[in-house]
Amino acid sequence: MLELYQSEGCPHCAKVRQKLSDLGISYVIHNPRLPGGEGGDVTNEVTHDELVAGGEDQVPYLVDTDREVTMYESDDIVEYLDEHYA
Repeated sequence: MLELYQSEGCPHCAKVRQKLSDLGISYVIHNPRLPGGEGGDVTNEVTHDELVAGGEDQVPYLVDTDREVTMYESDDIVEYLDEHYA
């Protein structure tokens, strides 16, 4: 299962969502903050704690539970999706 921690107003998150849609991949989306990315207020403490458990307080953050992979940075995520799901 893929989980994407993101913010609706973030262009980097939009890039990852577009790639997931282009590839027809189902995923679970988490919005730990209000729009505004790292500067938005935390709206969900549980998902925010999961986000920062990966080591950073930034979005997008992808969790691939099947492959036990986690990553930040939209370009790295898009490359990973192309490599493993295209």
